[in-house]
Amino acid sequence: MNLTLIGHTDRYAVEQLQLCLFDPQAQGEAVSALYRGKTWLTAVTVITLDGRTVRASRRLRADAETVRLRRQILQQSYYLAALPLLPTAPAWGALAGVRPTKITTRAMRAGATCRQAQKQMEKVYFVTPERSALAADCSRATLRAAAMLKGSDVSLYVGIPFCPSRCSYCSFVSRSIGSRTELLEPYLQALLQEIQVTGRLLESSGRQVRTLYIGGGTPTTLSASQLVTLLDAIRHSFDLSRCLEFTVEGGRPDTLSPEKLRVLRENGADRVSINPQSMIGSVLHACGRPHSPQQVLEAAQWAADAGFSAVNMDLIAGLPTDTFDGFRHSLDTVAALGSANITVHTLALKKGADLFQRRETLPSAEDVEKMVDYANQTLRAQGYRPYYLYRQKYMSGSFENVGWSRDGLDCLYNIYMMEELHTILSLGGGGMTKVNLPDGTLQRFHNPKFPEQYIQQLPDVLAQKRALAPLLGGN
Repeated sequence: MNLTLIGHTDRYAVEQLQLCLFDPQAQGEAVSALYRGKTWLTAVTVITLDGRTVRASRRLRADAETVRLRRQILQQSYYLAALPLLPTAPAWGALAGVRPTKITTRAMRAGATCRQAQKQMEKVYFVTPERSALAADCSRATLRAAAMLKGSDVSLYVGIPFCPSRCSYCSFVSRSIGSRTELLEPYLQALLQEIQVTGRLLESSGRQVRTLYIGGGTPTTLSASQLVTLLDAIRHSFDLSRCLEFTVEGGRPDTLSPEKLRVLRENGADRVSINPQSMIGSVLHACGRPHSPQQVLEAAQWAADAGFSAVNMDLIAGLPTDTFDGFRHSLDTVAALGSANITVHTLALKKGADLFQRRETLPSAEDVEKMVDYANQTLRAQGYRPYYLYRQKYMSGSFENVGWSRDGLDCLYNIYMMEELHTILSLGGGGMTKVNLPDGTLQRFHNPKFPEQYIQQLPDVLAQKRALAPLLGGN
């Protein structure tokens, strides 16, 4: 779909909505225009697709213009023009951002009731009542999590960008190692140096770790002895006395063992993710995951035996060869395990993933909608509540990813990271540090993406960490 702008340069706002609404390979033309008059600012969109042309407009008083409101009418006009060309009205309406809950959270922090925040989403962005309620529920969890923070708190992310192999839907920055493990040890040694430098930075700045998350990739690609080395370094470098939760992304069940889970628990981790993605063997095979459903059940039992009371399991709606009945079986099986958290993702077709060019085996958007709706209804009925959500480009049916929890066991790191409530210090290859500044803005600092680059550029990584001291209040 080609996009032409007239009278404005807000390409990102319009283009992201276009990517949410239309297949990126659709052959069509869209024109987004902005006209300035003495009284009104008028956004006009004209879309031509499959021989049909639709025009829509929205306007705003010129003296009320802000960047946010200007982009709002541009997106509204685009959405209203696109709507007659779509098979169904999108659940998230004219919203294109990855964090729709920021709208409801901002409104509720300003004094709006939950219902008023929902109505704003429905009126301004044409979001369905079901999705506005989902966002408002997650905003309640955000407000609870925010109340637990002090100004000196930070969260810590430690990245292990390695996997045994790459799943067909994956576009994350990680190195598939297969049987080649020679890069793990030099990477770990480099990471230990960044941990030490960051520990000294936090000590001098008076900042304290509120949540700790070891992610990837698949951190449990490391051996049990390597995990001990990593966890020892973390415990000796950081004051974890105020840490509310310590999560490790176990991820692939085929990387777990009773020994690894025991090592994680004995060294302070109290949450672990075991991510089946599906409990149908043929679906796992189709998306390149070499484990079986039985291995998921075994890993869940090992985690319970090791003493983990908070276990997260990820599922993906829309995987190749999956069906509604298959997804329903996966969800019912995972829920029956009593998992504290279940995260239901909608498949996102990323350009960096193998699956991007091979879509013939994917479920229809209608089937994906049934899967997502079944998850929402079933998990609510079983006592789970949504606590965070986000969206991505190229998602099947333009739906969302939702984290569900029971017994109040929300993963706080997920909320703090997604809602950008406080500073997140990221260590390791592909990490992105976000420093919340006193004026309410964010400053981002990126580590090199790939393990080889991270190792080679370690002096620059360490220098960047040291340079954060003035921003964090250190010496």
